[in-house]
Amino acid sequence: MSMMTEPAVSPSTQGWFQRTEAWMDSKGKGAWIAAMVLGFIFFWPVGLALLAYMIWSKRMFSKSCRRSAAWPRHGMRAMTPTGNSAFDSYKADTLARLEQEQHDFEAFLERLREAKDKSEFDQFMDERSRANRETDGETDGDSKA
Repeated sequence: MSMMTEPAVSPSTQGWFQRTEAWMDSKGKGAWIAAMVLGFIFFWPVGLALLAYMIWSKRMFSKSCRRSAAWPRHGMRAMTPTGNSAFDSYKADTLARLEQEQHDFEAFLERLREAKDKSEFDQFMDERSRANRETDGETDGDSKA
């Protein structure tokens, strides 16, 4: 039983379409999308043909779906114990310290917001009372004259 593999195609024997496709693949999905948009701008049938080709060859959906599914698993792996009790203890202490620092910082920000709100309210009340005194002084002066 012999197994035959296809010989590697050198760039010189590839056609212009295959070379272009390989170049676009090396640049990534953004290059395909840019080519499609430019195709629509300059000559809409070219853009439509590129869109159809991207959907037909599954270039639109090839890597992004697989990559996005890996993120949640990667994030959950950080919470699993490693088996090294010293490291797990250090990690738990560090996470607890960071959570406490986050809580303290959020409390500090809340105090800052409250102080800012109070100073703005006090300024508003001062301006309002000053405006009331000025209008009362004008009406008193008008009634005496």
